[in-house]
Amino acid sequence: MVPALVLLPLLLRIAAIHILLGVTVLTALPVLVLWYYYATHQKKRRTVFFLTLALYSLGYMYYLFITEILPRGDVNCTQLCAVTAGMILTILSLINTKRGPGYVTPDLFEIHKQENMAVNEDVKSQTTKTSIRTKWVRCAMCKIIRPPRAGHCRTCGACVQRLDHHCIWWVRGTYFIILFSEYSLSTEQVKTFITSLHEKYTALCFTCVWYSGIITAGLFYLMVVQILNISFNVTEREVQLALRTGTGQWRLCGLVLVTGEHSRGFIHNWLEFLTMTHASTSSKHPILV
Repeated sequence: MVPALVLLPLLLRIAAIHILLGVTVLTALPVLVLWYYYATHQKKRRTVFFLTLALYSLGYMYYLFITEILPRGDVNCTQLCAVTAGMILTILSLINTKRGPGYVTPDLFEIHKQENMAVNEDVKSQTTKTSIRTKWVRCAMCKIIRPPRAGHCRTCGACVQRLDHHCIWWVRGTYFIILFSEYSLSTEQVKTFITSLHEKYTALCFTCVWYSGIITAGLFYLMVVQILNISFNVTEREVQLALRTGTGQWRLCGLVLVTGEHSRGFIHNWLEFLTMTHASTSSKHPILV
């Protein structure tokens, strides 16, 4: 991962030498990133390659904002505070998500089984037990029984509730997803606006603005997909499973695959997302699993 982080500033400075070099580097950069990932990280069980690259890019853009744009004197205190506060809040939100992604504990199945038996205590049959066992499956890696919407995270090395492949963590990462996307977009807009104010802005800043635009476009696509998934109460893991089994329906010109299994309507889906906590599988919220 270190060579990629070292090459990023170098490539951006090479791109700033000439417009042809800039077009070549910025066009080849996404291809080089994907090639580096598949060559070095694809077979690893635990990797945070894209998360590290995104955070490093964000930090490097902020560094250039402080060292290249701020000294010119056209940045007021409000703009500086807005960008700095966004950077700090993004880091704090990431730290908060790393406290725990909502791991599936071994006793979670027993708690769920007791709750179902208490609800169906009047029905003395084997149907309830059979239903529980068919919905909850044993993880081949963790050897624990997990909820139907949980999945094994290779990065965490454990089963995580409501697993989603491109989120940091689905349960604890609610505000980080929103804040990171919002700050990435707002930072790009602020830097583009401020840079355009200068008659003689540096080529490096110009190149980095275009690089930020590429990163922002990728994050914006992920944000749109995530918003659609939240609206239909589906995760990317469930989308992949639906593609394998041939279930679900494509909506909105193929942007989202709707399974309809967990959706309770647009408003309720968003309320569920915004109120999710690390204890989302407790007895107070049995619908979340």
